[in-house]
Amino acid sequence: MSVFASLVEHLADLLQPLFATASTAAAIVLFTMAVRLAIHPLSRAAARGQKARTRLAPQLAELRKKHAKNPERLQKAVMELHAKEKVSPFAGCLPSLLQAPAFFLMFHLFSSGRMAGHSLFAAPLGARYTDALSHGGVLGPAGLVYLALFALVAAVATYNYVRTKRQQALAPAPAIAPDQPGAALTTAMTKYLPLLSFATLISVAVVPLAAALYIVTSTTWSAVERAFLYRDMPAAGALVTAA
Repeated sequence: MSVFASLVEHLADLLQPLFATASTAAAIVLFTMAVRLAIHPLSRAAARGQKARTRLAPQLAELRKKHAKNPERLQKAVMELHAKEKVSPFAGCLPSLLQAPAFFLMFHLFSSGRMAGHSLFAAPLGARYTDALSHGGVLGPAGLVYLALFALVAAVATYNYVRTKRQQALAPAPAIAPDQPGAALTTAMTKYLPLLSFATLISVAVVPLAAALYIVTSTTWSAVERAFLYRDMPAAGALVTAA
């Protein structure tokens, strides 16, 4: 953790002639982008896995229908299909999980008090939105910084929302009988999943500004990255979790 913090601080020193008092904020953004670029190969691997699962989905659905009353035969048939197509059943999941430690470390770093004493324009990096409201209100100098972040997050969330709704329209979930186990939960998740994109607005409002900059940068990167990686199947990437 201290190594990451030192790298950010050194980068801020290098950027100081260009960004003056906002050099630490600029360093957070650039450092987040550098880390996301470093783990981009994992994102590409996850995209390949997602595409492989999408390609096999019709065959898997047919197998489930064919062996609905024989779970052991179904499991064997699924494994044989994956082996035949040379696709791991965990394709796409493992690369995404491997990215989690990097996201956790970054968030923990920028949520700590290490970035205190620096600011983005009039907003201290160690302060929260409630502090901005207490010192100038919504349209105060610090409040305006948050309004700009909220606008960017809202734009990205809207993009993700539209993308997820499009995916649901193109590939609607199979009908589930109300009496089936988990039917209510599945229906609720399908209904409210697109709205999860806007949860980032709450995160930005409650964490320190340094962590908010990381969240906004990482979320925006994820949206652009998905648009690139899933450009040949634009709807599929919407269900991949953003960091």
